[in-house]
Amino acid sequence: MSEEILRVEVEGPVATLVMNRPDKRNAMSDTLIQAIEAFFAKPPEGVKVAVITGTAGHYCSGLDLGEHVQRDAEGTMHHSRNWHRIMDMIQFGGLPVVSAMFGAVIGGGLELATATHVRIAEPSTIFQLPEGRRGIFVGGGASVRVGRIIGADRMTEMMLTGRKYDAEEGRALGLAHYTVGEGEALAKAKELALKIADNAPLSNYIMIQALSRIHDMGRADGFFTESLCAAVTQTSPDAVEGLAAFLQKRDPTFR
Repeated sequence: MSEEILRVEVEGPVATLVMNRPDKRNAMSDTLIQAIEAFFAKPPEGVKVAVITGTAGHYCSGLDLGEHVQRDAEGTMHHSRNWHRIMDMIQFGGLPVVSAMFGAVIGGGLELATATHVRIAEPSTIFQLPEGRRGIFVGGGASVRVGRIIGADRMTEMMLTGRKYDAEEGRALGLAHYTVGEGEALAKAKELALKIADNAPLSNYIMIQALSRIHDMGRADGFFTESLCAAVTQTSPDAVEGLAAFLQKRDPTFR
């Protein structure tokens, strides 16, 4: 298993995806992103939540620049748009995704992390967008995903200076939702993944699909979309079971 570029380990309803390019600090190659795409295109049967993490002390150090310099302008544009498509598969595919982060969460690694729904950082975590230092610009979705988390003003400064944020600073900014001790991110990620897997599948799906889109809407459109989501979930068999379980003081058994 050690030679696989993406190790997939399934334990009950949780699949753990381990990016495995230790000699490259898990930099994102075409082969690695294609392996991630293949998983999210058809998750294993019975999997309800995915965990993404790295190996050898790093989550993901971004785009493999050895591949980047081989493309012309048109090829780079298509490569960027392909990243957007795959990151959308992660964010909107319907499967909740948890990131267990440590070491480098840099460039494309941060783009990947911010496409996931729950992010956990160990003390070694470093968040950075160093593209300006390389004479390039983000291309995997950071201008949208990272920008909407920390704001355009702070992201501009972050990119201009190439500054690094540590785990606690990242949590304060929203780049991480939890900070844990060294070596504890994966265990915490699996704990949260199992908790999420116990939710009603339809509720999880609606939350993933609706909330970020509502954020993009105007106030009136957002309220109307919320009402539609409430109507779909609250009239579902899972809602009947969830309310009955609450009244009967037992754990629900969802479909």
